[in-house]
Amino acid sequence: MNKISVIAIFDIGKTNKKILLFDEQYHVVQEESVQLDETTDEDGFPCEDLKALTNWIWEKYWQLIANKQYDVKAVNFSGYGASFVHLNDFYKPLTPLYNYLKPYPENLKKKFYDTYGGESLIAKQTASPVLGNLNSGMQLYRLKYEQPKIYEQIKYSLHLPQYLSFIVSARAATDITSVGCHTQLWNFKIHKYHKWVYDEGMRTKFAPIYRGDNIVHANNDTRKIAIGIGLHDSSAALIPYLSAFTEPFILLSTGTWCISLNPFNHSLLTDLELHQDCLCYLSYKGTPVKASRLFAGNEHEQQTKRLAAHFNKAGNYFTSVALDEKILNKLHTAGKATAGDNGMMKQSMFATRDISAFENYEAAYHQLIADIIVQQVRSTKLVLNESVKRIFVDGGFSRNAIYMHLLAEAFPGIEVYAATVAQASALGAALAIHHQWNAKSLPDNIIDLKLYSVAHSEKA
Repeated sequence: MNKISVIAIFDIGKTNKKILLFDEQYHVVQEESVQLDETTDEDGFPCEDLKALTNWIWEKYWQLIANKQYDVKAVNFSGYGASFVHLNDFYKPLTPLYNYLKPYPENLKKKFYDTYGGESLIAKQTASPVLGNLNSGMQLYRLKYEQPKIYEQIKYSLHLPQYLSFIVSARAATDITSVGCHTQLWNFKIHKYHKWVYDEGMRTKFAPIYRGDNIVHANNDTRKIAIGIGLHDSSAALIPYLSAFTEPFILLSTGTWCISLNPFNHSLLTDLELHQDCLCYLSYKGTPVKASRLFAGNEHEQQTKRLAAHFNKAGNYFTSVALDEKILNKLHTAGKATAGDNGMMKQSMFATRDISAFENYEAAYHQLIADIIVQQVRSTKLVLNESVKRIFVDGGFSRNAIYMHLLAEAFPGIEVYAATVAQASALGAALAIHHQWNAKSLPDNIIDLKLYSVAHSEKA
């Protein structure tokens, strides 16, 4: 029996850890998922169990190598960001994998920004809003001043996706997508580490930088297996779109956060944009990707709970609410007329509305989506430029007909699509090293699209 040529992707989220096998046409031929129990750090704060994660990846990798059905040509990794693994001279982890949600000490935060010119300046230069431990560079700064003896032992600090690769490849690398994601490490204007990294003597703690399409070969038996260096999952999820489309677009990735990503907007962030939750990523090829964030998925979750309680409906009742033109026409004008400037756009107007004024759940839910769209349009316009002719929406809201129709109406000169990519971050990690393992052309059907027109009609 001929073995099937595949690439294996370890896709590591905070909750679910997956291994996926893609064939040469990028169909998923095998998938396995596990949830690992968390542990705690020295302060009792929950964190990833790094030993359990390491053992799981090592075990699954060698199972693949021994597999009689699949010929593993390549392996790559995608993982969540803002997390460092600090290795000593023997390449063993020195600390727990600290949780980026852990509160950051205010005294240390003040010391840092007082030393280096203030929050606004650092945020602008590094294209990173001030986010505490979510700025992963600040984790290393914290280690230096709170645990200096540990800090002195660090050979390399690897972001999590690169540590995952290191488990298999034994090569220490720094990936540009991890460095370029709200770390406060990278100066986007001069395209190198920020001055504070050198002033603190931290530059030596980072392994050499590589682009996300770089590989190293691991020899197993008679085979050479291409091992990628790993990618930050948000940047990886953009790769299928960059592979499929060359004309300028925005990817609106919707979930708890709704993030508008524009890989074709390279302008530096302004103070106003930073204060409205904009940031920049770096693509796997090292180019800036301007992004704006909106906490719309979280608001949707909270407000649908409120609606369910008021109208005595199930928590997921909103999934059965169909687009109603009559309701929409009544509410949409009201939504536009009452929308004001919310500054950082933390919530839509719906949070302050009296829901007892609505005759039923359906009417109230249409208004909720209309109010969220007002915020979403403002957020997306922060990164929009004239060259963009398409907006691709993926994630939860892409399956919401009310949301999609209102978004299309708000951007009448732009084609708005609901997009579906199976396992986007894992697929992106596979595509990033396509030419290193796959001699076939990229397939043209990796993204399913549905066009929404301004006339509220759908086209296949």
